Amino acid sequence: MGLLTVSIKEELTLNGLDRGSLNTVSISGVTQSFNRIVTCPANGGAGTTETAIAVFRDLVTTSDGAINDADAKYTRVTNLDSTNSVSIALQLAVTGTASASKVIAFSLEPGKSLILNKVNNGVGADDDGTAIPTLEHVEKIIAEVRVNSDIQVEVFIAS
Repeated sequence: MGLLTVSIKEELTLNGLDRGSLNTVSISGVTQSFNRIVTCPANGGAGTTETAIAVFRDLVTTSDGAINDADAKYTRVTNLDSTNSVSIALQLAVTGTASASKVIAFSLEPGKSLILNKVNNGVGADDDGTAIPTLEHVEKIIAEVRVNSDIQVEVFIAS
């Protein structure tokens, strides 16, 4: 088994004072990794183009290339483009339904990353004003290109 060490470092000097920080976490019990750079195609000048960049299931045999959602300990998506933002959508598998019906989307600016520490009962979405929604499974991560330019994203998952 492997040990994943993740460090997040911010460097900021504000009014002559160091306001940065360093946070490091070690994640034990890692037995698998998934790492890929995906070229998400341009939208062709109209609308959007969606590309599934990671798929999670409770049984990996139910979908080609699926990652076991219960085993995923760390997930990072990074926009490698130097100019354009990309939308990252988390499609949730809603308990008691046959298919996912909730989506959470983020705008990921050039060079920035989205980090998830848990995809199995780790993300919630609600539109009725509930303070803390029920946490659901992330079923799929989708990159959506809204510009007429290919955008590369990197996906790294440790499970």
